[in-house]
Amino acid sequence: MSFTLLNACSDDNEEDNNDTISQTLTEADKNALLFMLEEEKLARDTYQYLDDLWAINQFSNIKLSEQTHMNLVSNLLDYYNVEYNILPVGEFVNQELQNFYNQFVIDGQVNQSNALQIGATIEDLDIVDLESNLNATTNTSIIEVFENLQCGSRNHLRSFVSVIENSGETYTPQFLTQQEYNLIINSNHEQCN
Repeated sequence: MSFTLLNACSDDNEEDNNDTISQTLTEADKNALLFMLEEEKLARDTYQYLDDLWAINQFSNIKLSEQTHMNLVSNLLDYYNVEYNILPVGEFVNQELQNFYNQFVIDGQVNQSNALQIGATIEDLDIVDLESNLNATTNTSIIEVFENLQCGSRNHLRSFVSVIENSGETYTPQFLTQQEYNLIINSNHEQCN
């Protein structure tokens, strides 16, 4: 399928005047959008559960961001007329994400420290999966949205790690390399679009 987006720029030169940019949604792009919608839902659902359990500011604030992230991906799916279904809280089409959620619920009940570790782990995973999907697409709309989500996830990771470290504990990256992790943690909060 091929879709057309309007180009916001205009040019009086007839030869250079191209009013449209052709954007193709590949099967891989479609699958990436559907997967990231569920992965953002994993974050939202988990944080909602952990916020109800522990009432920690990070969970109450970041779960709202995750809903915004879900909306951004949903908007793209709607734009490209891709059918999707958002399952009830705690339910996922992707079995790996379902397994993560189930484990996070079990581990998150243990104590607040575990809950915060889970928050950092979700953001760690999200950054890596977004990077993988960014490297696999040429669709500029997807790139723009995924870069925005990744920026948010880096800020969320910094927030969780800050609280973990303030309590005298540490977070060890589960998906990012140590070098990637250090680069994020040692950088300032970012302004995301």
